[in-house]
Amino acid sequence: MSDIENDEHLIEHSAAPLIEHLAELRTRLIYSVLAFVVAMLLCFTFARPLLFFLLEPTAKILLSYGQAPDFTTFAAQENFFVYFRISVLMGLGLSFPVIAFQLWRFVAPGLYKNEKGAFLPFIIASPLLFLAGASFAHYVVSPLAMNFFIGFSDFGTDGTKIAVEGEQRAVFVPRVSDVLDLTLKFIFAFGLCFQLPVLLTLLGMGGIVSSQGLRDMRKYAVVGILILAAIVTPPDVVTQVILFAVVYLLYEISIWLVIMVEKKRDDRLAEDGYFDDMDDED
Repeated sequence: MSDIENDEHLIEHSAAPLIEHLAELRTRLIYSVLAFVVAMLLCFTFARPLLFFLLEPTAKILLSYGQAPDFTTFAAQENFFVYFRISVLMGLGLSFPVIAFQLWRFVAPGLYKNEKGAFLPFIIASPLLFLAGASFAHYVVSPLAMNFFIGFSDFGTDGTKIAVEGEQRAVFVPRVSDVLDLTLKFIFAFGLCFQLPVLLTLLGMGGIVSSQGLRDMRKYAVVGILILAAIVTPPDVVTQVILFAVVYLLYEISIWLVIMVEKKRDDRLAEDGYFDDMDDED
């Protein structure tokens, strides 16, 4: 067999695993898309109660000011697109476990046993932390922010506009799409912030960051978190302090988790005799 025939034989054999991986990836993507579409259609069926659930913090603030919680729309198609947006976002969240499982099924065959045991908890913890952050935003942050913003409007004791001759008043007319945009902004901002322990722990497992490095970066982290709080939250000191306290606590928890990862890695290296070899060289 000539060298050319040998090269062609090697290329054919190397191409086969690639084709198998692409076929496997195609299958996992199809399952993920189907799960998302089914979840989106299911959420669209319940889009109206989901919308009421998201608007609930604002409705309670309006009631506290004596105004009826009536939300308006300014276009015929506005409600449809609001329902569609809710169904897409909630469908993505509902189908995420299935999508994460398909991703796991695709990458798991290429991982060692210890790597599988290390990454699987993070796949489970990530959606749970996002849910915790979203719940915190919905039940704590949104009411505080809405109370701050709506407080600048002028209401009568019965919720009607204060009519004073020759004087203009600013009255809040809640629009569904505007309130929903602000509410979803808080939910996704806090949901992503709650991913900080997962991100830093994974970086620690990869040796990209260390616990000592995170300790040394505390002062920069404080400045960064303060800037994040000023951008994400409204100009309300209470809301900004809450976001800062929560994210900084997550940062400290991340340092503790990275310490655990480093200790586990050092114990494994000690069992393999790595440190003994280093001592002998010294």
